[in-house]
Amino acid sequence: MGLTKQSTGRAALSEVFNLRLGSTDDIVVALAGNPNTGKSTVFNSLTGLKQHTGNWPGKTITNAQGTYSYQNKSYILVDLPGTYSLLASSVEEELARDFICFGNPDATVVVADATCLERNLNLVLQITEITSRVILCVNLMDEARRKNISLKLDRLSDLLGIPVVATAARSGQGLDELKATIAKVASGKVRPKPVKITYDNDLEALISELEPLIQPIGGHELNSSWLALRLLEGDESLLRSIKDQLAYNLEEDEKLQEGLARARARLDENKGLGDLRDRIVTSLVKTAESVSKRVITSSEKASYVDRKIDRILTSKTFGIPIMIGLLGLIFWITIEGANIPSELLAKGLFFIEERLLYIFDQLASPVWLKDMLVLGVYRTLAWVVSVMLPPMAIFFPLFTLLEDLGYLPRVAFMLDYYFKRACAHGKQALTMCMGFGCNAAGVVACRIIDSPRERLIATITNNFVPCNGRFPILIAMASIFIGGSLASGLGSLLPSLAVLASIILGVIITLFVSKLLSKTILKGLPSSFTLELPPYRRPQVGRVLVRSLLDRTLFVLARAIMVAAPAGLIIWLMANVKAGGISLLDHGAGFLDPFARLLGMDGYIILAFILGLPANEIVIPIIIMSYMATGNILELDSLDALRELLVAKGWTWLTAICTMIFTLNHWPCGTTLFTIRKETQSLKWTLLSFAIPTITGIIICFLVASGARLLGLV
Repeated sequence: MGLTKQSTGRAALSEVFNLRLGSTDDIVVALAGNPNTGKSTVFNSLTGLKQHTGNWPGKTITNAQGTYSYQNKSYILVDLPGTYSLLASSVEEELARDFICFGNPDATVVVADATCLERNLNLVLQITEITSRVILCVNLMDEARRKNISLKLDRLSDLLGIPVVATAARSGQGLDELKATIAKVASGKVRPKPVKITYDNDLEALISELEPLIQPIGGHELNSSWLALRLLEGDESLLRSIKDQLAYNLEEDEKLQEGLARARARLDENKGLGDLRDRIVTSLVKTAESVSKRVITSSEKASYVDRKIDRILTSKTFGIPIMIGLLGLIFWITIEGANIPSELLAKGLFFIEERLLYIFDQLASPVWLKDMLVLGVYRTLAWVVSVMLPPMAIFFPLFTLLEDLGYLPRVAFMLDYYFKRACAHGKQALTMCMGFGCNAAGVVACRIIDSPRERLIATITNNFVPCNGRFPILIAMASIFIGGSLASGLGSLLPSLAVLASIILGVIITLFVSKLLSKTILKGLPSSFTLELPPYRRPQVGRVLVRSLLDRTLFVLARAIMVAAPAGLIIWLMANVKAGGISLLDHGAGFLDPFARLLGMDGYIILAFILGLPANEIVIPIIIMSYMATGNILELDSLDALRELLVAKGWTWLTAICTMIFTLNHWPCGTTLFTIRKETQSLKWTLLSFAIPTITGIIICFLVASGARLLGLV
């Protein structure tokens, strides 16, 4: 059997790579590039809303596919994982390489950052070694002009032997030309002739000897020179891919294996086998440098401002304090800005409640039905919306703004040292940042960590940072019991500091537990990784608002409402169905109360956390409903009303502190647990992810409560 593409063509392509083809005439375009080059912006700008996501078959890495039309033809755009290389040292690199090699795309667009083109050219050169149908999209041209970087794109195209298109995808510049160029390459009207990478004399000699052994097998489907280097290096992942995708086992080809053995022996004699990867990379880097010198001017001044800012924002002296200060400012703005909208929203929703009660009365509906649907389900929803929506509508845009500016990678850079000390992976800092929005998203983000051991550590500890569902609890407790009784100036600052302290505590616990796991059940040494600091970018405020409000705030709120509605019904039933003259809620709280008192709380609070397993957003509504003698949620139109209720039920500052600590440290929500089970494919690690934060929260709450009592503070 020859080493050629399977004859089933587009049908096989759709099945093997999970492509959604409208017809066999669809034109498939691969979109590759380094992280932080604007690749996703190019993808979104070309495809608009015609997108879907899924997993690569047999993998846990998400792929995005979209469609667009050009000149009455349909194009399928496949967004490959962002990667710095195709030498397959990670799952992302392997997937990108395999799609380009075996997915048979009609064209491959490589997105590069105009402000750091030389570094991006390494990936461009690797891709042109695999396929000739390559288009270089030099993106972020607006930023390059702002930094006085001049690029000779015609010269770049001549040197690389491929079409080059300049774009500024965020403003849509150059995208029409990119579509036209893709169409020409895909149809064969333009046939790129990529520059050949020249390696050192010894390697070139070995490649020449191996190519005759490969060409009869490979034909013209895979570049024989590139394949010779990969086989010489012993790329086992490529051998597996060839076997899986092309149904051919190169390890059974005796002549080829004999030739490889001779070539490796010669390399070993010259002590060149060990540094083969370095020699390959060196040739690529030298070629990229040579090309860059001919096409780039003013590059030295380009990053001066960024470097000057980074000297301050990432310095050992000022970096961490500035980071903490920025987070504190965000929380202060969130808490201060959410107060009035929350009250107005609550009053509006409870005004609607009065109309609903009137309608039920007019319909002469049974009292139990009215109470269950309005005072149970609707009030639960009203509380979730009024408490969650304003803080999220402020917090997410501010957090997205930091992301758009390019500051979050700097946070990961500063925390990398501490995660290394904890024997964890530096990328865990990035997954932790994702957890602030949603812990389930943070768990999925752990895919970027190559090491299975370090990926598990990041997965298990992601729950120690508060997600959007726990922020309202932290903010409410801090506002009521830490700042509520103080003067307005100081009272508005202390809650923000309390929430910030919770975040810092979560990070410290994350590091401690990561260290503990790496020394016990997940022993090992931390692995290194390359973290590219993207240039600072002027944020697009309009896009930030749309993305944060629609993609994050409303999405999370919708999920909370979907959980809160049935939860409100169940809680109302538990609060109103009695056994022995006592409600089911009272029975449960009474059973848990002795244990809860040891932790500085009461049985109703612990029961609320247990019943809030589907979503943390409903913990406070459950507490409120549990405290009401009628089993209904109090009509709360302000945090002052909530404070009066909690104080009447025996709450003190210690109760609030322990509730905040347990909010930060307890089991993940149902969605996150399901995601952990799906990502790890293991019930064992899912149960550990449940147990570890819970045990941590119990221990810390017990120590805090016991210490406060011993010191006579309560």
